Amino acid sequence: MPFGSPANWGATPEERRRAQPADTLLDGPVAHFDRAITVHAPAALAYRWLCQISVAPYSYDLLDNWGRRSPSTLTPGAGELAPGDKLIVFELTEVEPGHQLTGRTFAESEKVFGQVAATYSVEPIDERSCRMLCRIIVTSKGFRGRLKEFLLGWGDLVMMRKQLLTLKKYAERDARLGHVS
Repeated sequence: MPFGSPANWGATPEERRRAQPADTLLDGPVAHFDRAITVHAPAALAYRWLCQISVAPYSYDLLDNWGRRSPSTLTPGAGELAPGDKLIVFELTEVEPGHQLTGRTFAESEKVFGQVAATYSVEPIDERSCRMLCRIIVTSKGFRGRLKEFLLGWGDLVMMRKQLLTLKKYAERDARLGHVS
């Protein structure tokens, strides 16, 4: 999809229409980007892997983790997140254990990215598979806002796609090995 829109990668029309907590965190004109993937692992295990982004970005480690490899095993305590905790460039505003994490850029990251909000969630399909979703919301006012929307949309698509594919790989591996969350 090199010349398509960065607004969606993998999310169904129903998932794109569904309201997410991040939708309410920013004022003014906004754009939203949806990313989603099916994970062949129980939702609880996929959620536990999703919480690992409190430890490392799980995208392109050379670019966004100063060359340090993101852990390939679950980090004890990483699944115990609460509002106020940091998650990549976000401060968590809402946590629904086992289901979703929502946050907004904290002051230092807002200097670089501007106002951005996100909801990551895991939704069960059945007892052995689920959908992992992320919605990113960005302010989109004026020329600078639209430029940021364009640049962040494409950059996020590349990074988030890698992140979700990596989390999927580890959750599915652990499910095959019989590891539990």
